[in-house]
Amino acid sequence: MAQVPQTFFDALAVRTWCGLALRALGRAREEIDAINVYPVADGDTGTNLYLTLESAATAVEAVFAGHATGSGEPGLADAVRAMAHGALIGARGNSGTILAQLLRGMAQVLADADVPHGDGPALRLALRRAADSARQAVAHPVEGTVLTVASAAADAAEQAEGDCGTVARAAYDGARAALAATPDQLTVLRRAGVVDAGGRGLVAVLGALVEAFTGETVRESPRSPVVISGPHARVGDREAMAGAVDRPHARVRAVDAQAGGEAAGVPARGEGVDAPAGAATAPECAADAGPCADATDTGGPAFEVIYLLEADDAAVARLRARLDALGDSLVVVGGDGLWNVHVHVDDAGAAVEAGVEAGRPYRIRITHFGLGDVHTGRERPPRERAQRAVVAVVPGEGLAGLYTEAGATTVLARPGEPPASGELVQAVRRAHAREVVLLPNDAELRHTAAAAAEQARAEGIRVALIPTRSAVQGIAALAVHEPERRFDEDVVQMTSAAGATRYAEVVVAEHESWTTAGICQAGDVLGLIDGDVAVIGADVTSTARTVLDRMLRAGGELVTLVVGDEAPETVAAHLEAHVRDTYLAVDTTAYRGGRQAALLLIGVE
Repeated sequence: MAQVPQTFFDALAVRTWCGLALRALGRAREEIDAINVYPVADGDTGTNLYLTLESAATAVEAVFAGHATGSGEPGLADAVRAMAHGALIGARGNSGTILAQLLRGMAQVLADADVPHGDGPALRLALRRAADSARQAVAHPVEGTVLTVASAAADAAEQAEGDCGTVARAAYDGARAALAATPDQLTVLRRAGVVDAGGRGLVAVLGALVEAFTGETVRESPRSPVVISGPHARVGDREAMAGAVDRPHARVRAVDAQAGGEAAGVPARGEGVDAPAGAATAPECAADAGPCADATDTGGPAFEVIYLLEADDAAVARLRARLDALGDSLVVVGGDGLWNVHVHVDDAGAAVEAGVEAGRPYRIRITHFGLGDVHTGRERPPRERAQRAVVAVVPGEGLAGLYTEAGATTVLARPGEPPASGELVQAVRRAHAREVVLLPNDAELRHTAAAAAEQARAEGIRVALIPTRSAVQGIAALAVHEPERRFDEDVVQMTSAAGATRYAEVVVAEHESWTTAGICQAGDVLGLIDGDVAVIGADVTSTARTVLDRMLRAGGELVTLVVGDEAPETVAAHLEAHVRDTYLAVDTTAYRGGRQAALLLIGVE
């Protein structure tokens, strides 16, 4: 069914574009993953682009939901800023990081008060700003990547006269032509017989932009370049594509990678027109030659490091120089105090320490590429699937460590940043098991987790979703997990343990509001039992003690405390002593939760 076209670039057009682009990347994800050969052939460019855009689309939907109870719709500035922010905090891999900067560049123009409305000229300016800002974010730009495709789209748009639909179509056509030429600019693409994966993803996003403004579905031509050369040059044939990328220098999947670097416009060390002085350069290999031994023996950094960073501009400038000396594939995007940092290094600790010196890094993700595998082009033997695994969403680093020690694959949920369904699907894949038990550990994530479970089942993985509403219920479920039991029996036992655990949390009210316990003021301490406010107090420790007493009136054998970084240091010791002195035969276990939304989580089972 044709999409109703948007006349101007307003908030609704932003929402429509995000939805269509997410759908387009979903359709093209596997194809893009399969042609990911540069700068690290770890086969996840399409997935990383999808997850980044999913975060952007979720942020836009949140803006519309916030206006649902009021009058009218959000303004263009609100929508594009939300889109850019969502992409920034959810950016995955090289390609996702650069896509986030492209969206941020567009948002800077479209949110400008001097731009009266989002018409054709405004879109031309936005596409130019996007391409230029993305190129500036990359330490050593390389032609033949997504940066080249973005610049070509902006160049073509500048030549177009007319409304947003006309400009978007010109940008799309320019991007497609540039994408087809990428193998002539990068030897590794020419050898593998593919186009740039990041650029292919951008073409899909621009195709969605055309559809948003014209209502016409943009479909790839049968002659659209995916595989471009070699004995498998039947363009558009999926089997041919798979055959082409199985050749040397093509797709090598890193089975341990969570969000690796991929073809997104940043050079691996020794490959690129702007390599730093003194860097070893890879010799050129003839397009029709076999593997170039010298080019593959040099290797590359062992780790991909990504984190969000709160820092000022001056500190980030120093950070860029520091990280550029440590490794390669450096991309730093963002602004206004919040940045997304991406780099490939051998010393992951030094990269994180550099972030600590610059400001406050968080959501730190370190991926080990696998020495001698991804960078050398040698395929490692496929890892045998485990029979069963547990995937759990956890609210802080402390619990992530606890769950990991218990054998679970974890997804970290930062305060105000719930994981998207695609991120949960990635975790299920990363668990690499035939059977997976999924613990969302949050009532608000039940629909997201259900969607992820459904997608994983479609991929042939048997998934059981246990509707845990708190991390303490997840701990109880994990405690009785027995991989040797039959799957159904194990799920029943885990579900029973979670259901027998009452949960509570202690938080600080952010504003005045009505609650089930009365009216609270900003700064009040709230005690929630099973999701409802039960206690309003002024002190964290006394409020927590009151909550605990109410929970234990109904009985209990074990109290679990998960203490956040912002909670008083003595609260756990005080509550443990209170339980020991007041409730006979009740044991207490305390854990450090790290940076989490709640000051304290309490479980009673």
